[in-house]
Amino acid sequence: MVRIKGVEAGSRAFRAGIRSGDRLISINGHEIGDILDYRFFETERELRLLLEREGREYSLELVKPRYAGLGLEFDSYLMDRERSCRNKCVFCFIDQLPKGMRETLYFKDDDDRLSFLFGNYITLTNIDDREVERILEMHISPINISVHTMEPGLRCRMMGNRFAGESLRHLYRLAEGGIQLNCQIVLCPGLNDGGALDFTLKELCGLKGSLQSVACVPVGLTRYREGLYPLEPFDRESAGAALEIIEGWGERCKRERGARTVYASDELYILSGRELPPLEFYEDFPQIENGVGMLRDLEDGFLWALEEAGDVELEGPRHVTIPTGECGYDFLNKMLDVLRDRCHNLSIDLVPIKNEFFGGTVNVTGLLTGRDICAQLEGRELGDQVLIANNMLRSGEDVFLDDMTLLELSKSLGVPAARVGSSGADLLSALLNQSNPETTSHNPYEYQSWETDKS
Repeated sequence: MVRIKGVEAGSRAFRAGIRSGDRLISINGHEIGDILDYRFFETERELRLLLEREGREYSLELVKPRYAGLGLEFDSYLMDRERSCRNKCVFCFIDQLPKGMRETLYFKDDDDRLSFLFGNYITLTNIDDREVERILEMHISPINISVHTMEPGLRCRMMGNRFAGESLRHLYRLAEGGIQLNCQIVLCPGLNDGGALDFTLKELCGLKGSLQSVACVPVGLTRYREGLYPLEPFDRESAGAALEIIEGWGERCKRERGARTVYASDELYILSGRELPPLEFYEDFPQIENGVGMLRDLEDGFLWALEEAGDVELEGPRHVTIPTGECGYDFLNKMLDVLRDRCHNLSIDLVPIKNEFFGGTVNVTGLLTGRDICAQLEGRELGDQVLIANNMLRSGEDVFLDDMTLLELSKSLGVPAARVGSSGADLLSALLNQSNPETTSHNPYEYQSWETDKS
């Protein structure tokens, strides 16, 4: 039974007399407990609703077009509490956060509903057989799973949960039921790389057509690891050895299935000192959100937009500064050289920013903070504008991970800052000072805040 917060004016529910404050008990005899139940069962053409108002049950019958919505709103999107993680993973990034950050950053979700609705990754330790049966009945697909290893004992050890190995049975059950699976492996040197990685990929590839993709990413280690499991970062040799295994299984899948399926993140290539694979290697970029092919995709969009732009010479000189993570600096600088060679009155300073806030081996752009950018750009000739990558900022809001705002950065540096959209075309537009709906520029003294959600 879930409380109805609002009823959309003019909707079928509104016309049927359902009110805010009523409670929805069931649809066509199916108890409604959360958003998945509601979305699945409201799709029918003929509906029998059981509701409660002021402690008394009442029923309604409705006829509507199939898949049309009822128009009900609830107290929260999931209609109940978000499920938190039960694990104590040795590599958990949240456990490595410093104190004093905003509260939402410390919440560990492990919710299969968020996996389907928003692409979050789940460990399967937070669901039971009944929940698996519901996923199969509703054919909720794809599901994103944090696997890490297919060796049950090692999985228990890595995830700090004695049920972590047993929960792998859910993965096999989902695969047997035809649910498409995207899998993630956080690689920790000396734990789940080497022979353990080879075994894991063998087991996953044995899932045949249900396995949609696998991303292998290196563990991220901050300087806040006191009292945590003693992990070591990847070096050139260990990253190269992991790549040999990953690419070997990718080639095998390509031969046997017609799709590569198994991929390494861009960071592993950079750590190993190897060139990133060509664009076609990544096929339809199934794991780009895990940093697999992200740099190649950015480069492709950038070069395509540059080709479409034709003559890119500016009317007058322009000088911009771009702070970036150390990880992708060399790749991005080489990409920007193409524009520098074509547009001689455009000066682009790409500045690698050392992540002092998190420290350790954290060197990706998306985890840079405002204070590190401010400290390391201070005193430099920054030119007309500082361009900030979209993934440095909170979703929908101009706020960095350390809660510094884009306005505060602009004021501290004395130069307008601009939020740049995620695509290569967005980057080119920002560099050429062209209007782009994904790019927001700010004068340090004129600023409008945006409403947003958590990052």
